[in-house]
Amino acid sequence: MPVPTEERVVALLSDLVHGKGFDLEGVTVVSAGKHSAVKIMVDREEGIDLDALPALSRDIAEAFDGVSDFGDAPYTLEVTTPGIDRPLTEDRHWRRARGRSVRIELADEKFDGRVGHLDGQSVTVVTRTKGVLATRTVELSKVIKAVVQVEFSRPKADEMELAGGVVGGRPAPADSDEIVNVETPEEGSDK
Repeated sequence: MPVPTEERVVALLSDLVHGKGFDLEGVTVVSAGKHSAVKIMVDREEGIDLDALPALSRDIAEAFDGVSDFGDAPYTLEVTTPGIDRPLTEDRHWRRARGRSVRIELADEKFDGRVGHLDGQSVTVVTRTKGVLATRTVELSKVIKAVVQVEFSRPKADEMELAGGVVGGRPAPADSDEIVNVETPEEGSDK
């Protein structure tokens, strides 16, 4: 495959990926001699299960095979989700990170907090300083960098409650036997 530009891959795949219910988070194209590599990063609101990526990968490969400007040279196609080290740059990234620990860098400070509700152009962040919990509002336009942090223990229930509760599919807080504010389908519904 002649090395397509990232812009060409985005143009080719945007409608396909969105039509399958995913957000196209990034495209990387690398030429390695006669063998190219194309990495497609996707995400979606409800998360991605292991069966979804192979099916999407097949659809993307078919789209590549259906265009003539990619040629016949071998290439490696990787369809993946963004890693935990992906910066939070879009509103949807902040929404998906609700309840997670994040390191935020502003012009004059860096701090760790737990992502709360996104409200227009700002996000509520739960901080803990010397054992005292507080919330603060951070304007997204002032964030230089924000990255989800790896946590090796379950979050504290009081932090999660201030952050707006547990987002579906995430573990319950460490000092709570029940999940706080989880939205679940009503019994008997087909959701």
